[in-house]
Amino acid sequence: MATKLYYHDAYISLFTAHVLRQEQDKDGRWLAVLDQTAFYPTGGGQPFDTGFIGEQQVVNVEEVDGEIFHYLDSPIQDLSNEVCCTINWERRFDHMQQHAGQHIFSAAFDHLFGYKTIGFHLGNDAVTIDLETEQLNEEQAEAAEQLANRIILENRTIETKWVTEGELSLYPLRKETKVKDNIRLVIIPEFDYNGCGGTHPKTTGEVRAIKVLNWERQKKKVRLTFICGERVLSQFDQKQKLLLKLTQLLNAPERDMEQAVVKMVESAKAAEKQIEEQLGLLLHYEAREWLDKCTDHQIGIVFQNRTIQELQKLARLMITENNQAIVFLISENENRLQLVCARGEARAESMKKILSNALKVINGKGGGNDSFAQGGGDALVSGEQLLDYVQQIASKDDICNE
Repeated sequence: MATKLYYHDAYISLFTAHVLRQEQDKDGRWLAVLDQTAFYPTGGGQPFDTGFIGEQQVVNVEEVDGEIFHYLDSPIQDLSNEVCCTINWERRFDHMQQHAGQHIFSAAFDHLFGYKTIGFHLGNDAVTIDLETEQLNEEQAEAAEQLANRIILENRTIETKWVTEGELSLYPLRKETKVKDNIRLVIIPEFDYNGCGGTHPKTTGEVRAIKVLNWERQKKKVRLTFICGERVLSQFDQKQKLLLKLTQLLNAPERDMEQAVVKMVESAKAAEKQIEEQLGLLLHYEAREWLDKCTDHQIGIVFQNRTIQELQKLARLMITENNQAIVFLISENENRLQLVCARGEARAESMKKILSNALKVINGKGGGNDSFAQGGGDALVSGEQLLDYVQQIASKDDICNE
């Protein structure tokens, strides 16, 4: 532990060290091993530190067989002298706030409801804990948040202590430790006693605040997402700016924002429904217009940039109006062709067979039944050429009849 400076003082952000060795791993990444380091490696749910060793950027830190591997963006040029190392303090302190906040929050749920924390992840934007319960309600989440923030406000000391396995019985641990040697406890006196190898501030007050974002049930546990410290202020600032923009756009004060949004959504749904009804009427009139133009109950049309849904609705309207109609509708959409084949109840041709043959020409896929089928494929031929081919197939009784 003597070489792991982050255990001696989590606030070290500048130090010097000698490079014991430098090498490339099997993936060609450069890494360095130092005689001492303040760079925290990924572990225990906490991400690694970043920063610089000399002029080389540290992009990852891992502990492998007791050694700390510092992965670099490029190799260190001078290995003979001490190197000056700098920790990205903003990232380090953020991790200290989030990790200590997790201890406090997990202990709050344990104290109030007996909910154990069985999982923890410190992400770039938020922290999650998995609680050993299948249900969590708003009142419980709020109570735990209030207790956690009270512990923060009391500015209690956060202590670290190295103990042996035999000494563990002296402490009311929140959960059993995973390691049996070199056991490190993180202690908030009279509130939380927990085995942990992460970095933490000296007092709970440095966590500043805890705020729940949301939670969801996952199988037999609840995953709760929250933020601590500077992240609370940062998210509040972002959301406040967004809220101010929305008040201007909706011309409504903040207290009436929910009602204004609900009204806007309802208006949009009503408008969409009205548009859909109008489009339905237009398609109905269009279907009648095409039927009036046909003389032999056969309708073949090539459109530009129409959706398969429009083609389907138009075809259904046509065969409903005229049960002797056979309809082939094609749309050219950039480099794709869409095709709908339909027939009225008075006819016997198999639309499924006709479509299957047509799709071979355009390397397409589709499906349907003997009375109605649809599909699409690559524009390997023009829409008019595909229509001619489909109509030729339809004229062959041995291919298209049911």
